[in-house]
Amino acid sequence: MADRAYVLINVLPGPTTTAVKALAEIKEIKTIDPCWGKPDIFALVEAPDQDALTTLVLAKIHTIEGVAQTDTHLVYRLKK
Repeated sequence: MADRAYVLINVLPGPTTTAVKALAEIKEIKTIDPCWGKPDIFALVEAPDQDALTTLVLAKIHTIEGVAQTDTHLVYRLKK
C-alpha cells in the first residue's frame, strides 16, 4: 500500500498560480487545493514508500519556483 501524506506548501507572494500548475504535472500529487492564509496550498500525495516521499518533496516540490517552505504530514493507518 502506498504512503499518503498531506504537504502544506507556502509560496512566495505572487507565483501561486505558477506553483499550482507545476504541482499539477507531478503524478504523485492527487489533490491540490490553493487556500487563503497559511499555508497557501494543501496537496495530498501518494508515494510507494517513505524514500520516494522524501524524493518527491525535496527534489520535485521544493524545486518549484516560488515554493518557500513545506510542512509534510504523513498519514498513518490505525489497526483495529
